[in-house]
Amino acid sequence: MTSSQPLFVIAVIDDDRDVLGSLRFLLEAEDFTVRTYSSGVDCLSQMASFAPDCFVIDYKMAEMDGLELALHLRARGQSGPVVLITGYPDETIEHKAHRAGIQHVVLKPHIAESLVANVRAAIADRSFPSDIRESP
Repeated sequence: MTSSQPLFVIAVIDDDRDVLGSLRFLLEAEDFTVRTYSSGVDCLSQMASFAPDCFVIDYKMAEMDGLELALHLRARGQSGPVVLITGYPDETIEHKAHRAGIQHVVLKPHIAESLVANVRAAIADRSFPSDIRESP
């Protein structure tokens, strides 16, 4: 890590252990501090005293999807930006994400190319979460 670069903490939530490890590696290689959670429930249970600079959330998870998790985080006062990762793109995912307070959506086949850029952009534009419309 370079001394001039700020140390940002990223919370990564994905129920696929291999993907979770890969995302951790990718973000730590870019000098982010990373905390990982294997489900939305796991994340929510540990968020009381922790406010990351950015959340990276998988869209399709078993207990609750990434949109639901983002809405729960906002309801609990978590204002950090969210980057949603999906391997299931459809024509409405960006609209659904926007309504859940998520401005950045990354497609899984292109994670290595765009995740870090989207995390940096999300951290730079922290005003977006206040513009939450309604549940998806």
